[in-house]
Amino acid sequence: MSAVLPKAVRELSVELTRLPGIGPKTAQRLALHLLRQQRGITSRLAETIATLHDRVQTCSVCFSLADEAMCAICKDTTRTQNILCVVEDPLDVEAIERTGTYRGLYHVLGGVLSPMEGVGAEQLTLNELIKRVQDSFITEVIIALEHNMEGEATTRHIISYLKNTDASVTRLARGLPTGGDIEFADALTLTAAFSGRTKM
Repeated sequence: MSAVLPKAVRELSVELTRLPGIGPKTAQRLALHLLRQQRGITSRLAETIATLHDRVQTCSVCFSLADEAMCAICKDTTRTQNILCVVEDPLDVEAIERTGTYRGLYHVLGGVLSPMEGVGAEQLTLNELIKRVQDSFITEVIIALEHNMEGEATTRHIISYLKNTDASVTRLARGLPTGGDIEFADALTLTAAFSGRTKM
């Protein structure tokens, strides 16, 4: 059976299926949509994708994403410097910031412990977290990880790491749905979860 779509469209469709949540049919629709756009629009998109790695850095302090060596939140001296919120990835930082209720700092782990997927403590920024708590006079560490198996395992690991420090460890209240992603939680739910956080 011969291919109906041109080779370039088929190749773009294959590349688009590498994105999360994009199946073959959606990829074909997106490829055709891009083909129908003016050349200037697709050129800007291509340029933005091509320069993405060069223009985005990892913050040297919190390990979130940044335009420079240090992100805007870590540079902001008006934020509460002795409270640290531990999250899985930069999208969680974005979600919490949208609530406008948390004014402390962040630490991005870069994932959660998942032995089945080969993610151990050495793949995360756990050592950097401990060093940061010890060196920065942190008085409270808020664990904002999801209430699923991997999130619970990572939380226990963090608690065991921090037990010999002066920082108190709290956890977001279970107003967050079990197994739900923090990045998809609405502002009201996240605000309630911060207000009702419990000591570990």
